[in-house]
Amino acid sequence: MNSPRLCNNAQMIDWQDLLHFASLARTGSLSAAARELGVDHATVGRRIAALERALDLRLIDRRPRTSPLTADGRAIAELVAGMEDNVEAIRRYSKSAVAGLSAAVKISAPPSIAAHLIAPKALGFRAEHPDITLTIAGVTRRAALDHGEADIAVRMSRPEESDLLVRRVGVMRFGLYAVPEIAKTPEESWVFIGYDAALDHLTQQTWLRSLLAGRPIVFRAGDVFGQLQAARAGLGVVALPAFLGDGEAGLTRLQTEIPSPTRDLWLVTYPDLRRSPAIRAVMDFVSETIGRSCPLREVDGVV
Repeated sequence: MNSPRLCNNAQMIDWQDLLHFASLARTGSLSAAARELGVDHATVGRRIAALERALDLRLIDRRPRTSPLTADGRAIAELVAGMEDNVEAIRRYSKSAVAGLSAAVKISAPPSIAAHLIAPKALGFRAEHPDITLTIAGVTRRAALDHGEADIAVRMSRPEESDLLVRRVGVMRFGLYAVPEIAKTPEESWVFIGYDAALDHLTQQTWLRSLLAGRPIVFRAGDVFGQLQAARAGLGVVALPAFLGDGEAGLTRLQTEIPSPTRDLWLVTYPDLRRSPAIRAVMDFVSETIGRSCPLREVDGVV
């Protein structure tokens, strides 16, 4: 299918060229835009060059590692951003206008929630809603709902966007875990498993560091699953979400003097999407699934 083209005097502007330029404007480099769009950086470069020819304007300064916008580029980027918002609003409207329960719905959630809470319950959801196709992305970054990366997102901090529909659906609690052999050793001999340095800001990592008391982190991983595998192998003590650690038969929960942290879990979407019966069904499913494993309140100190 040919890309839509917009008339500009004698020249034609390709909508795909505008989309590639908008991605570059957001990310700041050809390579970053290529990753966002799922293409190679040469394609992004060709698209932007084509847009510059169509507009007869230089939009970027081509440098080795970055591609800063020119003054004309910044002006065009603002206009394109408004067009993207309108296109995304049209997409959301068309999705919400579908009267029935037949739809494809994209969910974004933290990896541990996507893999260990939502995905295992997908069979039951499909039995009730066979015409709804779920796509679940387990990601650490925030999915851009305004660019169609997800229809519904689970976030670990309250969204600041005023135009989103926000629901608090659970509380993620954490604990300290190790194999029984380590749990039986003196605490002063423990060594630890943590996130890599790029994720030192995470709440659970900050808590873990507060427990070290001079003891080392001997293994780091960029995701919770790598840490879990290392803990299973007996490498050290690890901080895990309670719903994950408590479900591991080979791990023991350890007592700590410093109380473990909690993270509120928020379910978000756009209000116009909420009108879709399919979106409502998926939101209820995700909310109930998270609520069972990460309840808003503890009962007598037991999750």
